[in-house]
Amino acid sequence: MKRKLTLGAALSVSALLAGAVQAGAGLAEASPAPAAAQQRAELIAQAAGQAPAAARALGLAAQEKLVVKDAVVDADGSRHLRYERTYAGLPVLGGDLVVHQNPQGVVTSVDRAVEGSLAPASLSPKLSADQAAAKAAGAVQATVGTARDADEPALTSVGGASGAKLVVWAASGTPRLAYQTTVEGVRADGTPSNQLLVTDAATGEVLSSNEQIHTSNATGTGYGVFDGTVTLTTNYTGSTYQLKDNTRGGMYTVDKNGTLYTDADNIWGNGQASNGQSAAVDAQFGAATTWDYYKNVHGRNGIKNNGVGAYSKVHYGTNYVNAFWDDGCFCMTYGDGSGNTHPLTAIDVAGHEMTHGVTSATANLNYSGESGGLNEATSDIFGTMVEFYANLSVDKPDYLIGERLNLNGNGTPLRYMDKPSKDGASADYWSSTVGNKDVHYSSGVANHFFYLLAEGSGAKVINGVSYNSPTYNGAAVTGIGRDKAAKIWYRALTVYMTSTTNYKGARTATLNAASSLYGSTSAEYKAVAAAWTAVHVN
Repeated sequence: MKRKLTLGAALSVSALLAGAVQAGAGLAEASPAPAAAQQRAELIAQAAGQAPAAARALGLAAQEKLVVKDAVVDADGSRHLRYERTYAGLPVLGGDLVVHQNPQGVVTSVDRAVEGSLAPASLSPKLSADQAAAKAAGAVQATVGTARDADEPALTSVGGASGAKLVVWAASGTPRLAYQTTVEGVRADGTPSNQLLVTDAATGEVLSSNEQIHTSNATGTGYGVFDGTVTLTTNYTGSTYQLKDNTRGGMYTVDKNGTLYTDADNIWGNGQASNGQSAAVDAQFGAATTWDYYKNVHGRNGIKNNGVGAYSKVHYGTNYVNAFWDDGCFCMTYGDGSGNTHPLTAIDVAGHEMTHGVTSATANLNYSGESGGLNEATSDIFGTMVEFYANLSVDKPDYLIGERLNLNGNGTPLRYMDKPSKDGASADYWSSTVGNKDVHYSSGVANHFFYLLAEGSGAKVINGVSYNSPTYNGAAVTGIGRDKAAKIWYRALTVYMTSTTNYKGARTATLNAASSLYGSTSAEYKAVAAAWTAVHVN
């Protein structure tokens, strides 16, 4: 039974596997990497079959088991197997790890979200599932209603929670038995909320709270509000055209009521927000461009890398000034903005939000603390890269986030990658307290790192936009170009980062990525190190 409420509004350890896994141990006996045409499905099946041997080879406790989540194979046959863990049959939050193998199947290293024992003091809960659900609902009421950020809508009422299940919490502190509970509802501004809370199974103490609805403060012929005249791939039924693209996993766009857009002449919209199809053109084009970017640049076949296309919903809510990605429906939703006349369907917003889905399917960075900032930055980074990939004449690509939405009312963007603090709240550099910031602002450190890695420091003009990026240590940084920078970040995200990766862990992950792509003595590797130092991550 689901009870709903209405809302008004760690650490990553990257370690080489010590002598426990050698050529003769479990995983080292794996067969050579499968052919490229079969690589992912076969590799996942192989990784699942290897899981018991892997657990033994890694020295995991008898009650621990590995559950395969994803697998990546490199051109040279090297493999990277991503696993979740269970303990005594319970999911372990913070138990994820990535096993790296050479082409012969020999383990070369392992990245773990946490080190050490996962065993909780007790496997017997003192609270029932119903008690845990009630405490979780109350915690959402208190957290959002009284201890919220100034720009976060308050809770208006609370009805309850659902899905309380026992887990082992190991992402921070001492491992303990806990409940994971979903608290659902709608914020006062119309944004759906799906908060995933972890509470101590003995005391009800909130150990973690993550909002699963990720927002930003935010193809015949189509005429979009922001994208101008674009080409759309549609579906002809014999009598009408549908805004559905079967060449990209069946992705499609619907209106606020969930009705698929159709058209008689395959000419969509007129470029004006007042025409309901115009925002749908932007949404469909944004989803298609994001799909193409990830496939053509990174070899990723859809958000989950499984060939399935997401769908988009436009004209959501009333005067709804936001856009969001929801893993639950595997969909992208856009509001129409103030007065229902300013849809939030810009190309970088599409790329940003759908990248939350990519992150969820890979490293699954926790949406709080420093890992939450890295989660948001990943969406800003690839939202920007999607904008550069589209290279629209009506929307010249830049390193400004949401610049065409004018949500501030003065023509300024939501965020700046060259100097994040220009928005008045984001961090240019790492500090010990940066993880306390809202994730949209702690993301500034990684956004700044990416800009410096791509373009370098100092004053420059790119596509007519002036930038002047400073460094923490005053040293000049030379960029390696945005394409190389993006390849490094993507590999770090999909191969080396885990759910609890923090900024120090991100430095290690991107250096590992640069080393595997370009070599540990390469200019690219050195540039990664210099860019992190320039944002005070050492």
